[in-house]
Amino acid sequence: MKLKIKDFEEGKEIPAKFTCDAEDHSPEIFWEDIPPKTESLVLIVDDPDAPVGNFVHWVIYNIPPNVNHLEENFTRAKRLGNGITQGKNDFGKIGYNGPCPPRGHGYHRYYFTLYATTLKNIERDSLTKKEIMGLIENKILAKDIRMGRYKR
Repeated sequence: MKLKIKDFEEGKEIPAKFTCDAEDHSPEIFWEDIPPKTESLVLIVDDPDAPVGNFVHWVIYNIPPNVNHLEENFTRAKRLGNGITQGKNDFGKIGYNGPCPPRGHGYHRYYFTLYATTLKNIERDSLTKKEIMGLIENKILAKDIRMGRYKR
């Protein structure tokens, strides 16, 4: 399975428009080579360098296996017609909130992790990363990770 983020390369700086310093839009994300037995996909975006420990910026799940991308500035709706569901990030909000590290603390790393799972449909809305990871723990077929950096 391969994950790609349109507007920045692996390990490179995340453009400001995807952060709290500008529009705070989610980037356009693509993937390919999903395992054949995949029932749903999960995407988690988090920052392990936050002063409070790992800080979650996006939780999105129930992504159907026939979907191969999320457009830029993805809606912040809880649940879409195709079943895609968004969880609660560590800002306490639904959907994507981009990098917003403390000023003067250097670069933070932001990991975009896509999981292919055998879990067909998670009925609950607004789940956290911890809750999602507990549900998919033994149901992960594959994962891929991309990392971008940002500082203020």
